Amino acid sequence: MQTLIFDTSKKTIRLLDGSRGDSKIIESFERIKTVKVLVSCYEAIQIPLELHLNPMPVLRVPISNTNMIIINE
Repeated sequence: MQTLIFDTSKKTIRLLDGSRGDSKIIESFERIKTVKVLVSCYEAIQIPLELHLNPMPVLRVPISNTNMIIINE
């Protein structure tokens, strides 16, 4: 099981290899606009640095193997 932590105020996500606490960070991204819930996965959408470009997906993780925690710190 892995954990996806989405911080809505900092616009960041962290993907951990287990539960919160002593797990390692597998991936992390900044400038995350939202995390979409699709049929079988969570999809993280990132705001690009170039303002003329559209937001794009940067990470997809399976719902069946991932707990998602949404925080606002």
